[in-house]
Amino acid sequence: MTRRQASSTRRSGGTFSFSGVINSKSKSSSLLSIIPVLLGAFFLIFYAFGGSGLFRGRKNVVIRAEGDFSCTFELQSAFPILRNVYGDNMKNILHVGPESCSVVSKLLTEGEVEAWGVEPYDIEDADINCKALVHRGVVRVADIKYPLPYRPKSFSHVIISDALDYISPKYLNKTLPELVRVSADGVIILAGSPGQQREAAQLSKFGRPAKMRSSSWWKEFFSENNLEENVAAVKKFEQAAYKMFYNPTCQIFHIKPYN
Repeated sequence: MTRRQASSTRRSGGTFSFSGVINSKSKSSSLLSIIPVLLGAFFLIFYAFGGSGLFRGRKNVVIRAEGDFSCTFELQSAFPILRNVYGDNMKNILHVGPESCSVVSKLLTEGEVEAWGVEPYDIEDADINCKALVHRGVVRVADIKYPLPYRPKSFSHVIISDALDYISPKYLNKTLPELVRVSADGVIILAGSPGQQREAAQLSKFGRPAKMRSSSWWKEFFSENNLEENVAAVKKFEQAAYKMFYNPTCQIFHIKPYN
């Protein structure tokens, strides 16, 4: 997914002399020497777990403020909450968007759901693992402006990130209904917000600037194309996000499947 600069934690050590007091204050000295060790261990654990789960969502906000913005990256933080919302109904997922290989690989490694992907952009510079997924047919490289080679309701859920922002309304009104067609329980969209910018590397890869649309624009688009938002899922997601201290940077929409 989006590359992140690894943070490093510097630890400085010192040499303390306890001569003259080690006998008279052995207990207090021992306690004082243990406290820094415990504090150091606590912070090491905090930083170690800070790179995963909900803490990752908080770090994302800082990184995106510096220009490294990606809804596909944010999906790492949003997915546990999506699982909380949809429960066991979320069993086989189609992810659509850039770096789909990374998303699918992570989901398959965790083993909670079955996963497939559609990469809508060129993968010539992809690593060997991504090319292996494509070779096996787990991830497809396909232009999502055209019909997908899947039967109706092939997947329980379709998750789209960083893809629809690059499609003009001329094709969007065909692409999104097509993604709804292949979902049995709904479509989840992660889209950018007005004012957000993506890094130059993404622009060169996708061939055109992203169009960040407002929430009201999306809601009007859904209505015009007979796509219904899943209000119950929206409420559950908001409640779960609040309990899990997750504040999404991307806009997240939940669309009902066709009957």
